[in-house]
Amino acid sequence: MPSVGHVAVGLAAARMSRAPTRPAGWTALLVVAACLPDIDVVAFSLGIPYPAPFGHRGASHSLVFAVLCGALVALETRPSFLPAARFGLIVGAVMASHGLLDTLTDGGLGVALLWPFSDARYFAPWRPIPVAPIGRALFGADGLILMMRECVLFLPFFVIGLWPRARIARPATEER
Repeated sequence: MPSVGHVAVGLAAARMSRAPTRPAGWTALLVVAACLPDIDVVAFSLGIPYPAPFGHRGASHSLVFAVLCGALVALETRPSFLPAARFGLIVGAVMASHGLLDTLTDGGLGVALLWPFSDARYFAPWRPIPVAPIGRALFGADGLILMMRECVLFLPFFVIGLWPRARIARPATEER
């Protein structure tokens, strides 16, 4: 699946979770977290085959990987006195959404959601999202059409994530 849907999930999660400080940084973190599991596409250039545990949609798409990354964020956030557990849970959930969304695609070899406990790859029973081409082919005609379809499919997430924030009215200062 192209990252369009994952970006939409990251944007919506950032809006709904309301970071106490630096909303732009929080939004960027969640968008990156939503897309991060696809870092495994470098496996192709390293000669790691698709069905291998560290191949595409393998370990980095697992629920364990999402939990570990969420825990890492919580540990890094803790010294700053921000709500570390909350931030870690949100990052972990956004990362877990990546693998779960990828199970809804109609192609590929499935997703190793239960790695390292199992190398089995899973698909959801309902698979409404067309699988995207990998690499440069994503930016060809078919890939661009697919990304447009995803923009429509994930429109509610984009609306939530990109809706303008309400401006807070500041009290007028009295002049004397």
